[in-house]
Amino acid sequence: MNISLAWLPADEFTRILDGIDDPHDRSRAFADASRINTLYSIMRAGSGHLGSSFSAADAVAWLMLHEMRSPFEPDGDVYFSSKGHDAPGLYASLIGLGALPEEKLHQLRRLGGLPGHPDVSIPHMHANTGSLGMGISRAKGMILADRLAGASRRVYVLTGDGELQEGQNWEALAGAVHHGMGELTVIVDHNKIQSDTWVTDVSDLGDLEGKFRSFGWGVLRCDGNSARELDTAFRLRHKEHSGSPAVIIADTVKGAGASTFAATSMPEGEWRYRFHSGAPSVEDYRSAHQELLTSLNALLGRHGLVPVEPATADVTLPAKATGPQLPQVYGRALVERALRDERIVALDADLVLDTGLIPFSQTLPQRFIECGIAEQDMVSMAGGLASRGLLPFVHSFSCFLHARPNEQMYTNASEHRKIVYVGSLAGLIPAAPGHSHQAVRDISALGAIPGLVVLEPANSAGTEAALDFCIAHESSTYLRLVSTPVSAEAEALGAEPLTLGRGRVVRSGGATVAIGSGPIVLTQLIRAAELLAGRGIELTVVDLPWLNRVDSDWLADLTAGADELFVVENHYTHGGQADLIARALLEHRDDRIPAFTGIGLTEVPKCGTEAEVLDAHGLSAERLAERFLARIRPNEHH
Repeated sequence: MNISLAWLPADEFTRILDGIDDPHDRSRAFADASRINTLYSIMRAGSGHLGSSFSAADAVAWLMLHEMRSPFEPDGDVYFSSKGHDAPGLYASLIGLGALPEEKLHQLRRLGGLPGHPDVSIPHMHANTGSLGMGISRAKGMILADRLAGASRRVYVLTGDGELQEGQNWEALAGAVHHGMGELTVIVDHNKIQSDTWVTDVSDLGDLEGKFRSFGWGVLRCDGNSARELDTAFRLRHKEHSGSPAVIIADTVKGAGASTFAATSMPEGEWRYRFHSGAPSVEDYRSAHQELLTSLNALLGRHGLVPVEPATADVTLPAKATGPQLPQVYGRALVERALRDERIVALDADLVLDTGLIPFSQTLPQRFIECGIAEQDMVSMAGGLASRGLLPFVHSFSCFLHARPNEQMYTNASEHRKIVYVGSLAGLIPAAPGHSHQAVRDISALGAIPGLVVLEPANSAGTEAALDFCIAHESSTYLRLVSTPVSAEAEALGAEPLTLGRGRVVRSGGATVAIGSGPIVLTQLIRAAELLAGRGIELTVVDLPWLNRVDSDWLADLTAGADELFVVENHYTHGGQADLIARALLEHRDDRIPAFTGIGLTEVPKCGTEAEVLDAHGLSAERLAERFLARIRPNEHH
């Protein structure tokens, strides 16, 4: 779809800053101008986090314009976001201040552009994000390093309120007081909504001021969308708490600045906030843009300034892929099984929409447990549930589920409790959120846990079969689900009854064999096979959904007539499926082993569109065909 989008050039920001002397109006005007450009960049990218960027915009504006000392100099004060979702808003502010090139505004979530979450490869981004709750600890390390170097910088960290459910935040507080870190200020973007719903409905924070005070922190509270109140709060912070760390609880509105996105516009009783992630509709974009523009121009007019002159661009909006999404297929199937099996309970880590659990939470609310942003707590709770004979299904994004509670998963395994872990958003794609959300080390991280079977289905039918395996088999299971829509090619493969360690040929060919799992890899392999067929090579494509198990006899039969064997995986090359298969081939002591090549990721995954990133990592059909051809016919692959 083609649409005209508008943004404010950097010289308009300069005119605003030069033309408004009142610090509060100046900050407010800058924040609204940043919101206009945030909306533009997210709309153009087709994804991003509007609500968090808008709620934090006023605090970021005040910090950058009036609070921080030399923020863009090597020895200047430091600001970074621990929650990370507000990255588009921070980028817009940095561009408006000339700290990032203006052309980057048009490159949000594109290869070589601005990543979907903070990344230190971008100037003035001081820390990456991963699973939440790391920011205060990171700031403490920066302050201790400055002290060792004889430097004196203030460090400001923005956290989300939902993020405060993560335990590491609370581990960090006592040490900051012990070291007398008057340099450290935490701003809580207290917009009262985490991801898609209300913090109080997930895991209420209780007396937040009292909790911080109990650790010895200075505590202030203000309207975080008011420049005047932010000014007062920061003045009091330095006057009353100069020798200790302090927190400013900034009460904000998610989506503040545009009623279209503001949580205060939600109908009474509505549980889901619609603008946490993703681009808005064209109608919502136009409505919000006009509202922001009108508000900004009215403010400029009061200071005798002419209205801003937005620049425009005709943009083709990213097309939304079609096809079934496996977490949604899984979620409906889980309800069907749970209605027949009273042992099944579902635990979620603040991702009920993305993990497909809305049907379960509505159909079986008494067996649904919302744990909030606290993966370690959730996994240990699952161990307790399993100890009483229940069958817990534990859900989060793969990137958060396999890593943060890894020790808790291992402890559950040591007790021989059966638990099913379900990781959505698995693998390289979607790549737009950036590496913090691309789970490409989960197989290696979980594959060695005793008794845990790692399984990745390729399509809807495969997901149903995998779920039945998870329920029936004696072992615990990690079910790895790709979240992007399944291609027509992968969906057409259907499924067969699963036998542990055994795969199936999904495209018959010749002596060149390629093994893969999941919809992303199998789609690219099928397309690569068509490309190779035009060069006279018939590729045999095999779906092996087991990522840490392989039946050596089945593998020997598969490779008996093969000259070349490729294993392609949506994962790092170390510790994945290729390593498993190579070892199985060697241990089988077959007289004839085919030439072997493992293909996967070798570096931190890139951010961009699906096509850009698959190609950049050599996993697109075209790059795979080239790689196969170079191996098979080294003098003819050009």
